Amino acid sequence: MIQVLVADDHPMFVSGLAALLAAEDDLTVVAVCASGAEALEQAGVHQPDVAVLDVNMPDGDGLTVTAAMRTQGLPTRALILTMYDDDENVLAALRAGAYGYALKGSGPEEIVAAVRAVARGEAVFGAGIAAKLLGHFAKAASASPFPQLTEREHEVLGLLARGMDNTAIARRLGVSGKTVRNHVSNVITKLHVTDRSGAVIKAREAGLGG
Repeated sequence: MIQVLVADDHPMFVSGLAALLAAEDDLTVVAVCASGAEALEQAGVHQPDVAVLDVNMPDGDGLTVTAAMRTQGLPTRALILTMYDDDENVLAALRAGAYGYALKGSGPEEIVAAVRAVARGEAVFGAGIAAKLLGHFAKAASASPFPQLTEREHEVLGLLARGMDNTAIARRLGVSGKTVRNHVSNVITKLHVTDRSGAVIKAREAGLGG
């Protein structure tokens, strides 16, 4: 049985949501909350599998509750259910540790399916939200001169372009020389050059190392 906590400061909506979920044979609603503080308190008491949280609530919004549950080590996974579909809230939910983000305009079947998926540990985003995420990450990748590199590899390449050797890079990043050598090797492979000098040339042509 999947235990669910629901939190929203609109009485009619939260009661309808609780009734929707409770009608499912494999779901049980253990708490219905009207504020962030109450949601966090009840999550600590019941430790449900899933917490369905609105973004805007008094005494702690859903994103704050999500982050606090993770900080406290609670096993509860958060599903944000809100009317807001802007990039800022979606990305903030991801940073807070939410497993899913759905809109209140979603159909009942979609909401129930999202709760079950989050309970299984799956990441769930509605079609419109998923499109926004893909667009955001594609834009971020295209902004990088070398989107095929990881963030750390990009950092290493930038330091190479500044003339640092492996020892200096290792000291700067607080990692071992072996780790730096591995990163440099990956950079050379991904940039399709024969050696570190070729990687430095590409990096400087792209404006790194200035």
